[in-house]
Amino acid sequence: MDPEAALRLVDGFSLEMTGKDVPALMAARDVIPRGTRINVTFLGNEDLEMRVAAARAVRELGFIPVPHISARRIRSDQELRDFLDALREVDALESVFAVGGDPAEPVGPYSSAFDLIVSGAFADYGVAEVGIAGYPEGHPDIATDVLWDHLVRKAAALNDQGISPTVLTQFAFDTSPVTRWIEEVRGRGIDATLRIGVPGPAGIKRLLAFARRFGIGANASVVKKYGFSLTNLMGSAGPDRFVSDLAARLTPVSGAVKVHMYAFGGLLATAQWARDYVAAQV
Repeated sequence: MDPEAALRLVDGFSLEMTGKDVPALMAARDVIPRGTRINVTFLGNEDLEMRVAAARAVRELGFIPVPHISARRIRSDQELRDFLDALREVDALESVFAVGGDPAEPVGPYSSAFDLIVSGAFADYGVAEVGIAGYPEGHPDIATDVLWDHLVRKAAALNDQGISPTVLTQFAFDTSPVTRWIEEVRGRGIDATLRIGVPGPAGIKRLLAFARRFGIGANASVVKKYGFSLTNLMGSAGPDRFVSDLAARLTPVSGAVKVHMYAFGGLLATAQWARDYVAAQV
């Protein structure tokens, strides 16, 4: 393992939380480096007020809020702009993450993140950076060629508007498809920062449940490589092996690559893992 490469990968990591996680964020605030990007999800069972309150808390605690905006959950252009207005009032519009979202059918005029981007709303509100989704292992409901077409078009549309794109990926247990995906992203001319999804330390059953939900490869050989076995589901597992192996596989051609931590085992445990991993590389 190359400690310098590992440090570059994890230093500057980002985190993810829901609107309900403000107490957990407060409990973890002293472990999370100031200026860390913290994504605030856009769940169907949370309202605008809860999402904005979470983004405000992120900013007030010294971190950078990255609110998610789910295209198919937005009922109108006015609702989108009301949300952006509210985020601007709490200084949470530096960066957002645009995603299509879970509903099979849109409830309003936006069916995809691309629709949000080309609406011009982000440019109108002075958003500096927009995150878009990447899927190193594909998507269970979207063909691979369509995923690539969407990624290229979204990155190009953002660049045309003077907005920096960032690509944030679904989490994985296997570094092989991730490194192949990174190579293809760069081969398609996308030079944005890539934030590779990594599950924070969590119970094995919980990790596997999320893997099934999101279509992540988790067969016996993959999870053994990651660091646990399908025959013993009572323990927990962390991403040490995955992160170290990914760092070793990156090359100068890989460009800017960081990890994005999904806090399946809680914000505090995830932040502690990142702190300890970084300290071990110094």
